[in-house]
Amino acid sequence: MEKISIFTRSLGCPKNLVDTEKILGALGSIYQPATSPSASRVVLINTCAFITPAVEESLEVIFSTWEEIKDLENRPLLVVTGCLVSRYGRELHAQIPETDIFATIKDQKSLPALILKKLGVKQQANSLDRRISTPRSYAYLKISEGCSNRCSFCTIPSIRGRLRSRKPDQVLEEASILADRGIQELIIVAQDSTAYGRDLGYGPGLAGLVRKLSSIQGLKRLRVMYMYPSGLSLRLLEALAETGPPFIPYFDVPFQHSHPSILKRMGRPFSEDPRIIIARIRRVFPGAAIRTTLIAGFPGETQELFSHLQQFVRDSRIQHLGVFPFHPEEGSRAAGFPEQVPQKVRLSRVRKIMNLQRAVSRAYLKSFQGKLVDVLVDSAHSEWPGLFTGRTWFQAPDIDGMTYISGPDAAPGALVRGRVQETADYDLTVLQE
Repeated sequence: MEKISIFTRSLGCPKNLVDTEKILGALGSIYQPATSPSASRVVLINTCAFITPAVEESLEVIFSTWEEIKDLENRPLLVVTGCLVSRYGRELHAQIPETDIFATIKDQKSLPALILKKLGVKQQANSLDRRISTPRSYAYLKISEGCSNRCSFCTIPSIRGRLRSRKPDQVLEEASILADRGIQELIIVAQDSTAYGRDLGYGPGLAGLVRKLSSIQGLKRLRVMYMYPSGLSLRLLEALAETGPPFIPYFDVPFQHSHPSILKRMGRPFSEDPRIIIARIRRVFPGAAIRTTLIAGFPGETQELFSHLQQFVRDSRIQHLGVFPFHPEEGSRAAGFPEQVPQKVRLSRVRKIMNLQRAVSRAYLKSFQGKLVDVLVDSAHSEWPGLFTGRTWFQAPDIDGMTYISGPDAAPGALVRGRVQETADYDLTVLQE
């Protein structure tokens, strides 16, 4: 059987990565990973376009890839898909005419068949498969597409459309397949996971889905990302608490700001003091780990309002926090708001928030010094033989810190118990007991 070597770049969030894995999986056994664009028959770039830096990165990757392959005797097929294509459409076609195939997010289901046709390969694509590209320890599980919230700074609804939840049985079937392949941790992703099932009339919602997923044999961890504060009701939290393991009390809640006046201007579904949600989480899950994202320099953010945000970071002691400068995205309502904050001030405020958070994270990790923790091992360290990288239950891949672990049982995919030897600002060092 003819093999097709494909070099892949998946940019942006884990939701995009799942899309890429499904495109590759649909190609079935003829797919073969390539080590570089020049060694491939197809170059597949799945783009991100959420904010301006993501757009710039996507364009840079496309142009640099084209420069690498344009003069090759057997030039590979250049395929560009994802949010950039969905956001800019025809404008992108005119700007990058060298691309052989453009595919919007809606077109991705038919993309594998289109690639095969373009190559003259007679084989049917299999849309049910998925090519996992993460370490064997974890995989992402997308439960819905799109978003029905209308935040003033966000372009996602215009790019990916309104909320479209996957049916519970479909999610459960995919999760079972992943568990059968030896995946230890499933990470639920969506644009707004707490909205799951609303469009389907699925009463049990996210809690019901988590309960079903928790019954899958072999799973060690079930982590939920992108939990909107507006959806974190006491009822949902109590239902999650009743579910128990493998669900872990890790709450990824994008607050975006702390002051109600800014949250109202942002058009956030929850525009009250986020401390209300934090207290609710900690009341039901006293030892919970919380992650959030914030936007600094939103239009109308005076020095007084920024000071409120700084105090929120100091007081809340949130374990994991990411902060981004406001980007006036074309097509978003916030781009036209008055009282725009200068870019230099926005970037300065980002640095100040991260300096505060560094101290919070350092103190949190210091509390684990000398304690036993369970580490899910992701991969061998690239430079130090015998050393591995992994994560405790309160660390999500790529966005939180990591744990370095060594010991006789440390191997990719293993869950190893060890004692914390050292702590840093964001990382732990653990020795197996």
